[in-house]
Amino acid sequence: MDLQDRNLFINRELSWLAFNERVIAEARNATLPLHERLKFLSISAGNIDEFFMVRVAGIRQQIQSGVADLSPDGLAPTGQLAAIAERVHGMVAEQYRVWQRELLPTLTANGLAVLSRTELSTEQKTAARAYFQQSVFPALTPLAIDPGHPFPHLRNKSLNLAVVLRREGRRRKKEVSETSLAVVQVPSVLSRLVPVPVGNGHAFLLLEELIALNVGELFPGFTVQQTAAFRLTRNWDLNVDEEESEDLLSTIQAELRRRDRGTAVRLEVDQSATATLEALLTSALKLSPPDVYRVSGPMQLQDLNALAELDPRPENKVEPLTPVIPAALRDVESLFPVISAKDILLHHPYESFDPVVRFLEEAADDPNVLAIKQTLYRTSGDSPIGRALVRASENGKQVAVLVELKARLDEANNIVWARRMEENGVHVVYGLLGLKTHCKVTLVVRREGQGIRRYVHLGTGNYNPHTARTYTDLSLFTARQEIADDVTALFNLLTGYSVAPSWKRLAVAPMNLHQRVLELIDREANKAKRGEPARIIAKLNSLVDPATIRALYAASQLGVDIDLMVRGICCLRPGVPGVSERIRVISVVDRFLEHSRVFAFGTGSQTDVFLSSADWMPRNFQRRIEVLFPVEDVALKTRLLDEVLGIGLKDNVKARQLMVDGTYAPVPLQLDGQTVRSQAVLLDLARRGVSAKPNEGPVLRHVAAPSPEKPGDTNL
Repeated sequence: MDLQDRNLFINRELSWLAFNERVIAEARNATLPLHERLKFLSISAGNIDEFFMVRVAGIRQQIQSGVADLSPDGLAPTGQLAAIAERVHGMVAEQYRVWQRELLPTLTANGLAVLSRTELSTEQKTAARAYFQQSVFPALTPLAIDPGHPFPHLRNKSLNLAVVLRREGRRRKKEVSETSLAVVQVPSVLSRLVPVPVGNGHAFLLLEELIALNVGELFPGFTVQQTAAFRLTRNWDLNVDEEESEDLLSTIQAELRRRDRGTAVRLEVDQSATATLEALLTSALKLSPPDVYRVSGPMQLQDLNALAELDPRPENKVEPLTPVIPAALRDVESLFPVISAKDILLHHPYESFDPVVRFLEEAADDPNVLAIKQTLYRTSGDSPIGRALVRASENGKQVAVLVELKARLDEANNIVWARRMEENGVHVVYGLLGLKTHCKVTLVVRREGQGIRRYVHLGTGNYNPHTARTYTDLSLFTARQEIADDVTALFNLLTGYSVAPSWKRLAVAPMNLHQRVLELIDREANKAKRGEPARIIAKLNSLVDPATIRALYAASQLGVDIDLMVRGICCLRPGVPGVSERIRVISVVDRFLEHSRVFAFGTGSQTDVFLSSADWMPRNFQRRIEVLFPVEDVALKTRLLDEVLGIGLKDNVKARQLMVDGTYAPVPLQLDGQTVRSQAVLLDLARRGVSAKPNEGPVLRHVAAPSPEKPGDTNL
């Protein structure tokens, strides 16, 4: 088969939606604790928000601009938009089926009732009205819509009530009846969950339901005929011309203010809304019927996670996570001698992120540290890393930080940290024109004896202690000279005028990372062609790049066994006869978000193992500063092969296998009937402070993908 054939590619957007369907499947999973199921349902809702704000908005812009380029799978923008709408309407229906029929009854049975206004008793209505009068009514602003009052500009993801009003009166001695439309914004500063009295447990009325129950008080002299909650999603991408911008930070600040006025791309409206009301809203927002999503339950499901805080039952929640600190880093006075002696690998969140924070804090206070350089893509609002960098500058050290202002949805937080660090003497830069700096790198320059020693931290995830407890990522500490040379050259490239060097150990996008990945794939293909054992294992978040996919197809055709763990988007189609029969793709969706990128090329002692900040996507290869770095310590390579990759490949509880038709099926049980839940195994290994046994390592035999008609014995 011609490797240019569009049928060999799965649509990027539809593949992402398939990932979100796997998230919803976890909300359906009755074996999970109640609040874990609710968490997954809320994650799926937040995912759809971001998908519309970025991906759907981008496709609509293509259509409006007359762009008709086909995606690698052969769909034009209009075709993609139609396919997305069809898929998401079904997805939203399933979300609210899970909520109404499974989670809401279970919450109620556990003493956490979420009531509608029609379910309130007289006593509850009286209490709700008193709360409305005292705490809600003063914060509301009724917005009339008529020739003198145009449809208001509503913020992205804001909750609102559409109110249809009727007024009876006389005009020119005739009885007349007038219908009007008004909008009431639901204040985001107030709690969404309003408590109402109940005998046992807790009962709540959603804030928009409370307002709807009492909305007539906002319109004296009118009769309320109908109220319906609605919510809109807007284009949320930034439009920044970096070459024309004299001050990138100020430009992005201005764009953030403008962004809230982006065009609407989706309207969610309560199922009870009449067709007439829906038509009025779609007309005002310049949307079409496929952009309207009717829901039979609360919008913004993310807010319902607050219910977990009120539930005392431990059986309704997952066991609290207590990340461990490896023995090598426990009870040591300083991290520097440990890292100087050997490379250190941390697997988050099973192992604590605290040593990464400590590395920065110790560097800030160590009188022998001369300089600290770091890239910051996303960090927390109360970041101890940010505070350590400020303190280092105050202690007289040279501190240079590249803050990525264009980190999507974190722009405002990064601006705050950039300003704060600049005010405290940190040298802050914003990267190279036209490129996002996505790599996660720290360099500490330390005086030792009569010379200088450089210490490096390289990671697959962000410098964010909060997400480090929910994302699986890897941290490598090293003092290897050639890696330190490359990291020094990288920072010189990012902060000053410098030509890209000939890299010694790193591969850096957009200079040579894509080429290096293709070379490594080609190396295995040539080995297979010579009849030698050849193997590729890759763990990443997304696989989209057409050139890389074609290289994997070619390697498979020559006999390379390829195992891919792709959490989200995968445009490669496994199991195509004569093309990808030797390629297996699985995706794990579990308690922690799989986020690490690990790549292994080769077999046995000849295996090369790499970590990276980059997925295999065109944007990572071409439009971002990314780093691929080798793991050279033999013990650490073995650990990555046996634990992170090996145990992950054996997952048959939370893993789903990509089929040739683009659907996902449960992974068959092993011949001995053993079940493996990779995250549970890794958590247990970390708690016991042991490594995986050699026979728990990579599955060396190739596992053929079952057909979509016969997914195999699930027994899950």
